[in-house]
Amino acid sequence: MDSSYQARRGGLLRQPLNSTSHNQTHNLSITLLPEEQEMLRNTSVGALGLQSRLQRSTYNPLQDVSSLSGDTSQMLEDMDDADRGRSKVDALFTQFLEVLQAHNNDNETLDVVQQLAQACSQVVEQLELEMQRGVGGSQGAKQREQSIQWLKQEINTWRLLHALYYDRLLLQNDQQADEDMQDGPMLGGSEKEVIQQLYAINAPLREYQLVVDWLEKSYDQHQHQSMALQSHDRMMAWENTLFQLENMQGAAFGRRGDDICKQLDPDAPVREKQPLHALDMEDNARLSRAIFAAIRSGHIEDALKLCKHYGQTWRAAILEGWRLHEDPNYEQHGSSLSGGGHEKLPIEGNPRRDVWKRCAWLLADSKKYDEYTRATAGIFCGHLGALQTLLQGSWQDLLWAYIKVQIDIRVESEIRGCCLKRYQPMPDEYWNGKMTLEQIFDELHVAKDVGVRDYAQGQLGVIQQHLILDTCGELLQHMCRWLDKEQGQLQPHQLRFMAHIVLFMRQIGRIEQTAQQQLAERIIAAYVEALIQREQPTEIAYYSAGLSNKLQVQLYSKFLSQLENKRERELALDAALQAGLDVEQITRHTVETIRLASTPPTALGAPLAGEVSASDRRKIQSLEYLTHLMEQRGELVWQANAMMRHYLASQKLECVRLAFAMVPHDLINQLIKIYGSLDNLPAREECSLKEYLCYNVYLMGINSFNEWTRLQQTQPQPPQQSGQKLGQENFTERMNAEHKEQTYRSELARWQQKLKEQSKATTDALFNVLLFPEKGWLNDPFVSKPPENAASLQWEHRQLQLEKLRSICLPEVALLLHEVLLKSGDYAGCVRLADEIADERRQLYKVYTKHKLAELLAKIADASLLLLNNKLDPWGYPITA
Repeated sequence: MDSSYQARRGGLLRQPLNSTSHNQTHNLSITLLPEEQEMLRNTSVGALGLQSRLQRSTYNPLQDVSSLSGDTSQMLEDMDDADRGRSKVDALFTQFLEVLQAHNNDNETLDVVQQLAQACSQVVEQLELEMQRGVGGSQGAKQREQSIQWLKQEINTWRLLHALYYDRLLLQNDQQADEDMQDGPMLGGSEKEVIQQLYAINAPLREYQLVVDWLEKSYDQHQHQSMALQSHDRMMAWENTLFQLENMQGAAFGRRGDDICKQLDPDAPVREKQPLHALDMEDNARLSRAIFAAIRSGHIEDALKLCKHYGQTWRAAILEGWRLHEDPNYEQHGSSLSGGGHEKLPIEGNPRRDVWKRCAWLLADSKKYDEYTRATAGIFCGHLGALQTLLQGSWQDLLWAYIKVQIDIRVESEIRGCCLKRYQPMPDEYWNGKMTLEQIFDELHVAKDVGVRDYAQGQLGVIQQHLILDTCGELLQHMCRWLDKEQGQLQPHQLRFMAHIVLFMRQIGRIEQTAQQQLAERIIAAYVEALIQREQPTEIAYYSAGLSNKLQVQLYSKFLSQLENKRERELALDAALQAGLDVEQITRHTVETIRLASTPPTALGAPLAGEVSASDRRKIQSLEYLTHLMEQRGELVWQANAMMRHYLASQKLECVRLAFAMVPHDLINQLIKIYGSLDNLPAREECSLKEYLCYNVYLMGINSFNEWTRLQQTQPQPPQQSGQKLGQENFTERMNAEHKEQTYRSELARWQQKLKEQSKATTDALFNVLLFPEKGWLNDPFVSKPPENAASLQWEHRQLQLEKLRSICLPEVALLLHEVLLKSGDYAGCVRLADEIADERRQLYKVYTKHKLAELLAKIADASLLLLNNKLDPWGYPITA
């Protein structure tokens, strides 16, 4: 039925948007800009994005999927784009590094925290914009939602850290500098003056307030306000109840007149124990929730505006009662202002605040009011029970309630102790509610709600707790426990977050003890491990520079060991040099690690002779790291020699050639540039240089022998004789045969000359190995004393390796030399070879075993027999009568 009641109800009746009456009373048409019209015409995604922005509604990715289900190509594109959200979040690794590099001054530490939070905020904005546009489909939206949730928590933690340590580092230090100027609590001042001074001198109370401000700023009001308020321009409180009382015959909606209260003063429903109209009760509940949400988010003025807008001015007046009293017309100690010609100033706050607070406590303690009204009163009177009943499902809300109550108790205690005024007493329960922060967090750890306990014991809850308590040592212990528990499975962004908190703490001097420094290095090292998996050289080098030298070498060597491309290796070394790492020690450790690594068996088995396996090629290519710096030429030769010793003992001659080729040909000139002259070479470098030259001579001898062998096998063959008898060939055939014979003799003469020359070169090259100067082949030159770090260099083990190689290679070289001399017809040279082996100056016979020496002597004896057959004595001299 139509009535004036319905006209007055207006916007409070929540009609469907598609109802006829709603369309008649509201014009929902909009005017689009030209670019918005173009967006609507061209793309459905743009239309969805525009609609979501115009209606300010939350984006639902499932709507996009359903609207695009007919377009297969678009769905595939969305599936491919599902990873874009991760890539934007991963950009934080580089952005955090850029922030640290841009603010490397100790005075800019707090600016760094702000910049880190801002970097996270920018990523959140980008992800939310992509979600509005429908990028990535449903999977992409889900992934972005998880990233946004984590980043928002991280942003809140950075804000908490900045707020607390801004006070601890700046304000508290200034306060300590001026503590001699403090005269203790102000006696006889107004309530406002007393509390202002209390906040100025009481650092723990300021920190309580900072935590409360942080919790209020991070409070998501839209998430906690489940039902929106409905209103129009002019509101009147309890209008449905008023309408029903004016029409006692009944109403179209709600209860009958005898079921509601008969008066409309604020206390009437409680006094008469009768409810309001059902719609007014619903509106009242909504308003109570909205008022509490506004106060919970720190917007008390917004709560006052809500009360006034909805016609409940008495609520607004109640919310004003907590304000501290001050009369500006009196000076600090109560004397009136001089002269009477001044205009009287208005009084601030509530002069009977104690009475108001006692009444607020009774309201919060009463069961007659709804829980939001009780909790609102409990905020201003320190009634923890009323707040716990409402906020028991959230760690942040409970912490806010606890600390809010603690601030109230400490403020009230200071006022009653310093102001010269008698106050109404507060219940004992109020004063017994005083707690420390440690007790508060203990309560949260054993809260009844599972979600509160999980958050309190989770990573974010623990980090925020210890930041508030300023217990850096315990925080580091918890972080290291997470590393041990997860065993390297923590997400990279969790490690990034933890590592930068540790870096901040270390920069401000909160990490001083040796044990704490070790824990901090473990956390930063874990972050570097995560960066190594991402192969980001600049970031790895920068964060490794903050570790001890041992960890620097260990971690950066691990990173270098993963690189295969030469350009990547150069970039990694350049980044290490720029970050100030010990590149010489890192590259040495890297090459040694790769060189000494065991080679796993492959499915294909051992490579064929003359081939190089992938693992051996990797070991040899690792020597590139030692070619980056001129100063490491000595280390390069040392490591290359170690590889060649191993490969020579394993008879991998091709690997020896590749390892030898990694050393620059102008090595001696470079060593002279470094040390001034060869006489100034340290013992290790001097021995390494001779060993390198020994391998050079050996390879030249082996290569020359291989060339001699190849020539031996390529002797020209005589032309084949025709089957006809001599004298029966025709002229053409005879001329052709003579030409072939002449060509053969010419080629044979050239071959014999080449073979003779090659035999001479091969003989000289192999003799160079046997007759190597300065104590012989692979014998170290005379040094006054071994290197200082002989133990770490495994000097004695190297000596054993050299002796073993001499016993293997020199007998083989002697046999090769004997073969060349024998096939060249130089039998006397074969016999003279025995003189070189038996020479006491070089003592080559000592490298022989009895079996090998017998084999060589037998071959020399054969050469002596050939000399005897040629009418010469066994030593190659003519026989004289």
